[in-house]
Amino acid sequence: MSALETAQRQLLAESYPTRSEAVAALVELEATCALPRGTELFASDIHGEFNAFSHVLRGGSGAVRQLVHDTFGHQLSADEKAELLSFILYPREKCAFVEAERGNLEAYLADQVPLVVAVARRAAAATSLDAVCALIPESFALIEELIAAEPADAAKRAYCSALVAGYLEAGEGVALAEALGTLVQHLMVNQLHLVGDVYDRGPAPQLIMEELLTFPNVDVQWGNHDILWMGAALGQPGSVANVVRICARYGNLNILEDAYGINLRPLAAFAAEAYADDPCAAFGLKDRTGLTDAEAALTEKIQKAMAIIQFKVEAQLIAENPSFGLEDRNLLHLVDRERGTVVVDGVEYELIDTVFPTVDWEDPYQLTPGEQAVIEQLCAAFQNSEKLQRHMGFFLEHGSLYKIENGNLLLHACVPLNADGSLMEVTLFGETYRGKSLYDMVDRCVREAFEAEGEARKRGLDMLWYLWLGPGSPLFAKSKMATFELYLIADKAARKEVKNAFYSLLDNAVVVDGIFEDFGMDPATSRIVCGHVPVKAKDGEDPVKADGRVLCIDGGFSAAYQKTTGLAGYTLVSNAEGLFLDANTPLASRDAAVKDNADIVADRRVLERYPRPATVADTDEGAALQARAALIASLL
Repeated sequence: MSALETAQRQLLAESYPTRSEAVAALVELEATCALPRGTELFASDIHGEFNAFSHVLRGGSGAVRQLVHDTFGHQLSADEKAELLSFILYPREKCAFVEAERGNLEAYLADQVPLVVAVARRAAAATSLDAVCALIPESFALIEELIAAEPADAAKRAYCSALVAGYLEAGEGVALAEALGTLVQHLMVNQLHLVGDVYDRGPAPQLIMEELLTFPNVDVQWGNHDILWMGAALGQPGSVANVVRICARYGNLNILEDAYGINLRPLAAFAAEAYADDPCAAFGLKDRTGLTDAEAALTEKIQKAMAIIQFKVEAQLIAENPSFGLEDRNLLHLVDRERGTVVVDGVEYELIDTVFPTVDWEDPYQLTPGEQAVIEQLCAAFQNSEKLQRHMGFFLEHGSLYKIENGNLLLHACVPLNADGSLMEVTLFGETYRGKSLYDMVDRCVREAFEAEGEARKRGLDMLWYLWLGPGSPLFAKSKMATFELYLIADKAARKEVKNAFYSLLDNAVVVDGIFEDFGMDPATSRIVCGHVPVKAKDGEDPVKADGRVLCIDGGFSAAYQKTTGLAGYTLVSNAEGLFLDANTPLASRDAAVKDNADIVADRRVLERYPRPATVADTDEGAALQARAALIASLL
């Protein structure tokens, strides 16, 4: 027996001082392993689309709808089941709608709550009572009685009816409905894997974060946009400049001001003055919904002001970090003002916009006093946002650069590769990494940015910015971040961002197997689950690569990409029955889900169906429980 096993046995002996306590623990572990395998839900690239993501999460990507059907079959009509599903997914909103539009909320609750109890009872049948109780708020502990009751037991049935009636009579019907609905939602998704990019583009990432904070079991694999916000929360200037610019570009500055309390008035005043007579022709907004013409014009000026500040701040970071190899991203000094051109990669291109009122051409990367004041104020504002710090703290606690679980390698973008399929070597801070070693080093740097001091913290902060745009970043996966070119050069040749070879080799099983081996995984039973690059399903692209070894699940949750993908995001579901890929339709609106019982109907594809229902014993969790059971058994 190893020293570790000896130590573990000693700890177990202290935990279970009597034989009966050890036996009870052993029995519980073995019984848990016999339970059906819990459902894992995988999603990626949510990009601020709160309504769609929340609906998918609450419904378990169709699992709750199926549960309602399994519970009531033909006892309820299709319309009645749709009404019940809406009530389970949005109990508080549904009650508010019924009270306002239909009246007689008490009667509605009296009809619907017993139905939800029946659904919750069926959902709870697949897990232990302890696990169910852990999901019930203390103030509604009596729900345990409702769940445990046998419907055929007349006496118990009367008792449960009295419990429900008591809550309704006390005016707690809405709260009871919310507790029951949330219980059903959480029972139907045992683990949520969010494979990157909550932030940017869409209108409400902060609401997604608030919902994630209430979800009992979630892990996050950081995406490039998430990392950018993590850096901004720490006041990293390059990250702050990019975050504010992107929010302006998509007409989402209200996320910063209203959601996170970040004061943008100094920036707005600076932009309005510095670019007063500038039409900002190259800085049109991606989305100006809800903005007046004056607001849109000011937002364009803010976007341009932040872009120029970004180019200058990044030049300083590039100079401080020569190992990043980003010198080619400094382009301001290559502008020919007389010709109105710029040289990129040795080629001269005409500029779309030649108005640069804050650039000193003798020292183009020097911030003006106004720009310096703006970036310093913004960095401080990001650092002082309590809600942002709480949200980024959640990312740090529940997140990582990658995760290996149940044979799945979860990562947001790519494992950088060379054209021949070998692992690409990336040299950073004087050391060379590739594959898993690169991921491990970067993960460590991210944590140092939050937790270390001195040089280690500075290195971590700069790494957060590098991960956003570095060619060796496993989160970026392109040859360059062509922000300057996308804004200021019309010629698409200058704008081209070449994807890492990882994306052209995804169908090469030999290459993918090499990645598994580098990460210490069995190629015969492993998969990569990733996002980052939208799958163009409308053009016939298949999200399943390399004979099922790779699953790309970015299908366009973001409305900005749905014309490209032809759908509204993929979700991957792994449960006791098998592995399934759902191609989702758009959700009309949250109001439609509440008022009209609208639902997201997915086109489900069976990737694997198990010959027998899988149990907890078939998972990594089960393997750990069985190892612990074996140690306890050795004590007896």
